[in-house]
Amino acid sequence: MTPSFETVIGLEVHVQLATATKLFCSCPTDYIGSEPNTLVCPVCLGLPGTLPSLNGRSVELGVKTALALGCSISRTSRFHRKNYFYPDLPKAFQISQYDLPVATGGSMPVFVGGEKKFIGITRLHLEEDAGKLVHGTADGRLSGRSFSNVDYNRAGIPLAEIVSEPDMRSPEEAREYVLTLRRLVRYLGVSDGDMESGSLRVDANISQKCSDGRWGGRVEIKNVNSVRAMERALDFEITRQRGIMLSGGTVVQETRHWDDSAGVTRSSRGKEEAHDYRYFPEPDLPPLIVNDALVRAMGESLPELPWVKRERFETEWGLSPEDAAVLSERLDLAEFLESTVASGAGRDIAANWIKTEILRILNETGLDAGDLPFTPRVLGELLGEVVKGSLSNTAARDVLEVMYRKGLGIQDAMKETGVVPGGVTGDLLAKAVRRVLDANREETGLVLSGADPSGKKRKYLQGLVMREIRGQAPVGDVSAVIDEALRQMRGLDE
Repeated sequence: MTPSFETVIGLEVHVQLATATKLFCSCPTDYIGSEPNTLVCPVCLGLPGTLPSLNGRSVELGVKTALALGCSISRTSRFHRKNYFYPDLPKAFQISQYDLPVATGGSMPVFVGGEKKFIGITRLHLEEDAGKLVHGTADGRLSGRSFSNVDYNRAGIPLAEIVSEPDMRSPEEAREYVLTLRRLVRYLGVSDGDMESGSLRVDANISQKCSDGRWGGRVEIKNVNSVRAMERALDFEITRQRGIMLSGGTVVQETRHWDDSAGVTRSSRGKEEAHDYRYFPEPDLPPLIVNDALVRAMGESLPELPWVKRERFETEWGLSPEDAAVLSERLDLAEFLESTVASGAGRDIAANWIKTEILRILNETGLDAGDLPFTPRVLGELLGEVVKGSLSNTAARDVLEVMYRKGLGIQDAMKETGVVPGGVTGDLLAKAVRRVLDANREETGLVLSGADPSGKKRKYLQGLVMREIRGQAPVGDVSAVIDEALRQMRGLDE
C-alpha cells in the first residue's frame, strides 16, 4: 500500500518596525530610494569602540504586536549576539533575542475554505536587520549571479520576528497566515507590511510526516519575496520531499533558496542549529525591562482586530464572507464604512458602494480613505439621495466622481455633471428622447417601418436614451416616452 503523507509547515516572519531610526543607533530607516551605504554610522557598521543604544519605540511596537497576537509579555528579557559570517552582516554577528524573548505564546486565526483555524505563535522577539545583497544578474536574483554588491543602509533596522508553531498543513493555510499577519501589522500601524520592498519577509520551514512513521528532515526555504512565491515554493517542496521518501531516500535538514524564474528550490547550506550560532548575552546592553505601564498603554492603543471586525461584519451586519473580507482588509476602509453607516446610510448600500467605488478610487490613487476630499457623512448624504430615488445609481456615480476629482460638494457636483435632482421627467425626458431619435435616423427608421422584428434596434435606442439622461428615469418611463415619440413620428409621416 502506498503510504500517505502529512505536510507540516511553520513560518518565521520578519516584520520591519515603523520607527524613524534604527534599533541601536540614530540612523534613519527610510532607505528605499536612498543611495547605497549613505544611511550608516559606526554603530550600525559595527566599528570597534561603538556601543548600541536601544530604540524605545521599537519595544513599544513589538509589545503592541505581541498583545494583538495574544502573547504573554516578558517583563524581563535580554539581547544576545547571534554569531555568523555573511557579507551583508557588517559586524559578523546580529544582535537578537534568544532564550529570553520579549513575548511568547499566543495564536492568530486564519480562514481557509470558510473554516477558521487558530495558528499558534511560539514567540515574538526583537532583532536588528542585516544589510542587502544586490546580485549581479539581470533580474537581481541570487541564481546565476557573477558578483554581488552590498548595501548596508538596511543594516540595523528594527525587526519583530514572529515565529509560528508548526500548525499549518498546506500552502493555502500558510498563505492565509501571512496575509492575516500582514493585515494585522497594517491595522496596528507597526509596519507597512510591504513584501516587495522587504518590509515583511518570510522563511518557511516544511517537512513531511509519513503514515509509516518516518519523518523527513526539516527544510527551511529562503528568498521568497511574495505570497505567491511562498506558495509555489511550498508546493514544489511537498512534491520533492514526498518523492524522495517514496523512493526510500532521506530528506536532509538544510536551507534552500527559491528560484522563482525556474520554479524550483536549490540547496544553499546545511541547516544550522542554535549551537552553531554560538549565542551569548550581548555584553553592551542591559536586560530589557518592560513595565506594566507600557503593557497597559499598548493594550489600550489596540484597534478592533481585523479578524474580529471581519466576523462582526458577517454576523451583526449580515455581509457575505467575501464582502466582509474585502471591507475589513484595510483599517481606513473599514472605518470609512462604519462612519458612513453611522451617518445614517444603510449597511448594504454603503458596503456595496465602498467596496466598489471608494475602493476603486483608493486603488487608483494610493490614497488612504481619510485623505479623500469628502467625508463619510457626505457619502451618506449622497447614498440617501439614491435611496429616496432623487438620484439614480448612474447619476450618483457621476456626482461622486466629480466630488472626488474637483473636491466639490454634492449640490455643486450635481450642477457640474448636469444631474437633475429628482430625476429627468416630463418635457426634459421627452426632449432627450427626441434628441436620440433624431440623431439615430437609420435605427429609428427601421423601428418605424416595422423592420425590427426582434426589437434589437428599439432596445438600442432605449439604451442611448438612458445614457443620455444618465439613468435618471425609470426604464418603464423611458420606454413609454419613446413609444409616444414614435407614434407622433408615424402620425407626421402619414
